[in-house]
Amino acid sequence: MALTPSTMLALGTGLPGFDLPQVTGGRLNSRSLDQRPVLLMVLCAHCPFVKHVEPEITRLDHDFSNAMQLIGVSSNSLITHPQDGPEQLADQARRHGWSFPYLLDEQQTLARALRAACTPEFYLFSPDGEGLQSLRYRGQLDGSRPGNDQPLDGRDLRAALEAVLTGSLVNPDQTASVGCNVKWNPGQEPEWFG
Repeated sequence: MALTPSTMLALGTGLPGFDLPQVTGGRLNSRSLDQRPVLLMVLCAHCPFVKHVEPEITRLDHDFSNAMQLIGVSSNSLITHPQDGPEQLADQARRHGWSFPYLLDEQQTLARALRAACTPEFYLFSPDGEGLQSLRYRGQLDGSRPGNDQPLDGRDLRAALEAVLTGSLVNPDQTASVGCNVKWNPGQEPEWFG
């Protein structure tokens, strides 16, 4: 397990296009999303950092799923980490009662477009003046990590979500998420990995 921080994709970046399978069947295409804000969460089933934040993800789903579009995505290599396959991801979502779509990014195209580096990682997009979804927040859920005794309350991400929903500016002083590195397909590691 390599402790890895977010790359901190530039604020204002547009929501990448995607068309990916859901772990429970069917597909989700970015063109089918509505004008509500979009929260992309880079997750997986096996990472201890993701396991640590699962209860708060459940609370976020409960608190915000009507006001915005929550989407989970797992981009880990199934070649090296079959424990992050669709059955395990579907089981994870079922155990935690997650209602949001959970996507399998097997070719890692969405992870590359986001410059994703770790699990978990959070990207909040909301419509700009032209109605295009652009990045308002990227980084940590909160300061809690396995074993550090910080409260798991989602305070950093929740502040950004509330700002977007009330039309306020999101604080640009954002802290990188930290977790396990995205498990890239062998020989396909991006330039920011290493």
